Amino acid sequence: MSIRILVVDDNDILREDLCQQLALQPDFTVAGSAATGAEAVRLALETDCDVILMDIEMESIRAGIDAAAQIHPQRPKIQIIYLTAHDNDDMILTAMATGAVDYFVKGSDYDDLYRHIRMAYAGTPIMSAHTQEVMLQEYSRLRRNEFSLLYFVNTLASLTPTERTLIRYLLQGLNARQISEIRVVGIETVKSQIHSIREKFGCSRTKEIVAFIRQLGLEHLFL
Repeated sequence: MSIRILVVDDNDILREDLCQQLALQPDFTVAGSAATGAEAVRLALETDCDVILMDIEMESIRAGIDAAAQIHPQRPKIQIIYLTAHDNDDMILTAMATGAVDYFVKGSDYDDLYRHIRMAYAGTPIMSAHTQEVMLQEYSRLRRNEFSLLYFVNTLASLTPTERTLIRYLLQGLNARQISEIRVVGIETVKSQIHSIREKFGCSRTKEIVAFIRQLGLEHLFL
């Protein structure tokens, strides 16, 4: 069976070249390509694809991360692999918190990329040694916390776009009534959504979630 791949990159030359190289592989099919995060979200929801090769910096510095965060809850079976020039630790941690399965740095060998695609499709993704090291270091840093990094990543990946927005407001110190006024929805609806967030994080109080996110220094994930 052919692996259907969606290619996302804002550089026209690199995107077209990658599509051509992928098409040469007998077990790959290019299902589509996109130049922006917004277009990637639209195509991911409209196109049958198995793997997304997602650039990060496009119309904004974290467009690919934002796109992945929208795609994953709605299409959890799609394997998202970041294909980016960014290789700093903070970017890796931020990106991998969206439910992606791999992080591949541009400029590496095509054959190596093909191997990563095939392994991700098979359900056994292989992160680079650097990515694994970053994730393990972060896990070690958080191991004494009530929640492990793995738990947080899994929970974060399950949040809907609306829940992410609500958390952003909660981090700003807004209460349910204020949020309902901003979003122009009933306060009971907001309370119900906040209750769902508490259940996902396993917390009895909203303040615990806010404190947990701040403790980890991950407020930027909700900007």
